[in-house]
Amino acid sequence: MSLSGGTPLLDTIKEPAHLRKLSETDLKQVSDEVRTETIHAVSETGGHLGAGLGAVELTVALHYVFETPRDRIIWDVSHQCYPHKILTGRRERIRTLRQGGGLSGFTSRTESDYDPFGAAHSSTSISAGLGYAVARDLAHQDHNVIAVIGDGAMTAGMAYEAMNNVGALKSKMLIVLNDNDMSIAPPAGALSHYLRQLNGRDTGDSVPPRRVRMNGTAQLDESNDPPTLFDDLGITYVGPVDGHDVDLMVNVMQRIRDGEVDGPVLLHVLTEKGKGYGPAEKSADKYHGVSKFNVETGEQQKGPAGPPKYQNVFADALAQHAETDEKIVAVTAAMPSGTGLDRFGKRFPDRTFDVGIAEQHAVTFCAGMACDGYRPFAAIYSTFLQRGYDQVVHDVAIQKLPVRFAIDRAGMVGADGVTHQGSYDVTYLGCLPNFVLMAPADEAELVHMVATSVEIDDRPSALRYPRGEGLGIDLPERGIPVEIGRGRIIREGTKAAILSYGTRLGEAVKAAEELSALGFSTTVADARFAKPIDEPLVARLAREHEVLVTIEDAAIGGFATQVTHFLANKGLFDDGLAFRSLCLPDYFIDHGKPGSQYEEAGLTASSIVSTVLSAFKFDGAAEAALVEKRKSEGVR
Repeated sequence: MSLSGGTPLLDTIKEPAHLRKLSETDLKQVSDEVRTETIHAVSETGGHLGAGLGAVELTVALHYVFETPRDRIIWDVSHQCYPHKILTGRRERIRTLRQGGGLSGFTSRTESDYDPFGAAHSSTSISAGLGYAVARDLAHQDHNVIAVIGDGAMTAGMAYEAMNNVGALKSKMLIVLNDNDMSIAPPAGALSHYLRQLNGRDTGDSVPPRRVRMNGTAQLDESNDPPTLFDDLGITYVGPVDGHDVDLMVNVMQRIRDGEVDGPVLLHVLTEKGKGYGPAEKSADKYHGVSKFNVETGEQQKGPAGPPKYQNVFADALAQHAETDEKIVAVTAAMPSGTGLDRFGKRFPDRTFDVGIAEQHAVTFCAGMACDGYRPFAAIYSTFLQRGYDQVVHDVAIQKLPVRFAIDRAGMVGADGVTHQGSYDVTYLGCLPNFVLMAPADEAELVHMVATSVEIDDRPSALRYPRGEGLGIDLPERGIPVEIGRGRIIREGTKAAILSYGTRLGEAVKAAEELSALGFSTTVADARFAKPIDEPLVARLAREHEVLVTIEDAAIGGFATQVTHFLANKGLFDDGLAFRSLCLPDYFIDHGKPGSQYEEAGLTASSIVSTVLSAFKFDGAAEAALVEKRKSEGVR
């Protein structure tokens, strides 16, 4: 697939108003050009490809029929938004996707007026769309509101809470169900089965059953089919419609827009994830998320084989314990490969549960199993566990149930950016009574902490670990449980102490080496636990050093708060201890490379060195002079 033929129609489209000036007969060519541009752009940047390829014709039809940005299109999750960005004035920047300072990989209100609602987490579009529709009605306006939601996102409870409200309020809005029979992984559960019955995929029909309320001229008619779940909720169901027939979609959308159906409408559109690009169509994940790739072959760029990823170390360690403990079960919320539980599931399919995009249910589901003596591990990204927080508090913590949370993607996550950063879990779990919080400094420590989690049967626990590869150190043959609330000394010093929680330990050691070379002998300790903290260790560091610095890749209110509370209550500040805490800054860090994000956050060795020296009353100029002096003495 090449751009050699050019994109003559797309080149004339700088905004959707230009698209709407074209003839309907041009829309298929526009769709082909948008698809080609999307493939070539993502081949240079990496990103979410398959969902966008499946939604090209849908995107073209929506912007052709509706007067955007006056009419609001709200994309659920927005993995599929790259064609939308190409058509809405951002084509010139599309090759900056997910790069530092470039376009977001998701919709963003700060980026364009054509993005009326930011997204990246699932199942929010119908609620937001209804909010827009009601605000329109209260203001006596007449613009259209469209929510585009995928079949995977329809497994989440929030979508049904919203439809319940939509059906009751009867505000005019269009819900487009973009059904590609796929989420990041194949969608799970009975609701997915229901949609497959509606769209004909469960019957094996080459042409879906004609549930479309249209006659041959695309006039909307009543169907003789029994009402659907959506009809029963008060939302008129139209469909299914071929989501790659742009002419048909334009006709149907125009009639919905022009009021041939009163009140809210759900348009069921059938699409194919990865459509129009052979390598994506043939891939099991439909090229959901890709690195840079060769357009002609689809081959993705891969660096040399490195250390195992943390998610796989976790899953393999858990599977090892499950070999001898039949009470161990694992739960994921639609992220089997991302959490590593696909590996666990191959060995223990009857003890692996993918509950769909349903974190609230996942947490309470685990709580129920824990009540009956099982040892559930809920493997959920830090950012997605936020969605189940009430259940963590009400159903797990208050009842002191031994649910084990394996919190993946802790800290900075890189290109996925602000919506996916694992920033808050230490804070939102650390304030809850009864919780044990752990963070390994490396992959070997993770193996030991999995073993520790298995043994915690009297209260809930959580261990957090980052995205990506470990450090490459040797893994133990089997994990050995760590004593709860006990850290470890990594190196001894006399003047300053750095207490690290999690994977910033390597930076702490580098900083200690630099400080020692400058004449500031520095101790480094690995806290291991944020709750309970190692009180004897913290007290010793405070009493035996002039300066104590904590570092964590988490938000304010986390590990440092636990340490500060202990130091203050024990009077360990009273003798003049200079204490500093390094954590993520109190603002949202956007997409970029993780290294750059940590540099921005001030969680690197150089920032630690500067923090320690400032505690010793060295300002920037004095620090630079000290470095030069030590260099002249041959120390560095």
